[in-house]
Amino acid sequence: MPTIHVSSVIDAPVEKVWARIRDFNGLPSWHPRMIESEIEDGKSPTEIGAVRRFKVASGAVIRERLVAFSDSEHLVTYSIIDHPAPISNHVSTLRLEQVTDGDRTFAVWTATFDAPADQGDEIARGMAGNVFQGGFDALKSHFAKS
Repeated sequence: MPTIHVSSVIDAPVEKVWARIRDFNGLPSWHPRMIESEIEDGKSPTEIGAVRRFKVASGAVIRERLVAFSDSEHLVTYSIIDHPAPISNHVSTLRLEQVTDGDRTFAVWTATFDAPADQGDEIARGMAGNVFQGGFDALKSHFAKS
């Protein structure tokens, strides 16, 4: 089972970073690889069980289910339910913490999933670099301009 752990420090208060990312349907507003998103079945983007269907820049369509959400803990956990790569049993958490030294944000994005043995490491590298670190880089760039 591949495990991914990516962390970063963003030069902005945790409340501002959380406000930017908390919308489970809002990936296209802050992540450069995500180009459109919708919540299925008219559910709220903070309702546990909500499913988002989004398209990435490559044209692939991905569906993810919201598993946990907490404004007080600045946390969102989701599972991928449809993905073009051969993965299953995926669980991912994006969590923010306040860094008191400089009023910055410590961001951690983790994931575990099952994949064929010969593909798991490559899928994990892509997810870690393109999705997780790519998202953190976009957030750092956004707040550097603010």
